[in-house]
Amino acid sequence: MIKVCKFGGTSMADGINMRRVAKLVQGDPARRYIVVSAPGKRFGGDEKVTDLLYEAHRSLVENGSLGEPFARVTARFQRIADELFLDMDIEGLLRNTEEEILRERSEEFTASRGEYLAGRIMAALLSVPFIDARDVIRFDGEGRFDPVSYTLLRERLQGEKSAVIAGFYGADAAGRVRTFSRGGSDVSGAIVARAAGADVYENWTDVSGFLACDPRIVQSPVGIKRLSYRELRELSYMGANVLHSESIFPVREADIPIHILNTFRPEDEGTRILPTQRYLAETKRPRTVTGIAGKKNFTVIFLEKSLMNAEIGFTYKLMEVLVRHRISFEHLPSGIDTMSLVIDSEQLKNGALEELERDIDAAVRPDRMSVTSDIALIAVVGHGMAKSVGTSARLFAAIANAGVNVRMIDQGSSELNIIVGVDNANYERTLRAVYDEFFHKT
Repeated sequence: MIKVCKFGGTSMADGINMRRVAKLVQGDPARRYIVVSAPGKRFGGDEKVTDLLYEAHRSLVENGSLGEPFARVTARFQRIADELFLDMDIEGLLRNTEEEILRERSEEFTASRGEYLAGRIMAALLSVPFIDARDVIRFDGEGRFDPVSYTLLRERLQGEKSAVIAGFYGADAAGRVRTFSRGGSDVSGAIVARAAGADVYENWTDVSGFLACDPRIVQSPVGIKRLSYRELRELSYMGANVLHSESIFPVREADIPIHILNTFRPEDEGTRILPTQRYLAETKRPRTVTGIAGKKNFTVIFLEKSLMNAEIGFTYKLMEVLVRHRISFEHLPSGIDTMSLVIDSEQLKNGALEELERDIDAAVRPDRMSVTSDIALIAVVGHGMAKSVGTSARLFAAIANAGVNVRMIDQGSSELNIIVGVDNANYERTLRAVYDEFFHKT
């Protein structure tokens, strides 16, 4: 059996935690390939190494030096090496890293050094080879993951019984370091799992798997023992951030299960994420709702135009406007003569919304256009909804009983999810009401 294990920032936070990781890896011979994140927070109020590296890059651009932020990074890694009593030239490694950062002067290169240094230290601790991700993970000219990486990784891993691979980054064809979005070490781990032909992709973090709702809002939500790939995608996208939402794709294509585990409570069962058909076979009677997740701060642009359904190219022209503005949309609920664009408000700052409205008006000439901001989306997800009569009725009754007005409804044709939009101010109240309906009532 081959297991690929990714360890998150908390697991890498200090020497004590790294020793805990080493014990987990050495305790199971199947855990052969290890992907690491940059050190995260050690305690409340602490700083993540990646955040410090972004600050260091800003200091380099503005002041010509990496400044105090990078000094804190070097002190952090020096302390980790001292705690582990490693026989390695950590001072020389840190000095070379600083020289490389000053030479490259790239934000992505600078940000990637947390994973690089953590990987070098973990490889030394485990006495296994270190594989630099920029040698085996490729990005194309547009900054997107290049599948040629699977071949490069497979060839590189063939000669190694075990290895440590740095997460979060790779390189383009010219050798320039490129990074995934934040949390991208999850994606790196999934890529390694597929390339290695892993039987399981273990993702080790500081929680014991997925919970049915956000524990910051709902007190002691139940744990989820099994998820399908499709449920994971819906919940991760909507804010259940135990796992990066894009990490599903490499392993889904190879039907590799994911197992979410807690570095600090390895005895806990965690959450197993399975190919959909395997999930349905193992879960004979999936509960109506598997999980509930949500996000705040969306903007809804509502368009109304008579005979919209008969106008050839209406949606195409609308999408062209979004492409020109380099704006992505989250949802597109529509009726015969109406359409709503749901967009993350972060994309519409600094006058971008006003420019977008002008271009939409010029492109499709709606009879009416209105904008509603400060909208929160809540997704109710579960395979059991498709076979449970009255799920929608229960959902909307619970929201109504909480005194909340629904601003938008969007249901997928697969009946795997129902998404409702409410005002930001009603987000927490709605989440608690929906959780109570499906998890506390029979």
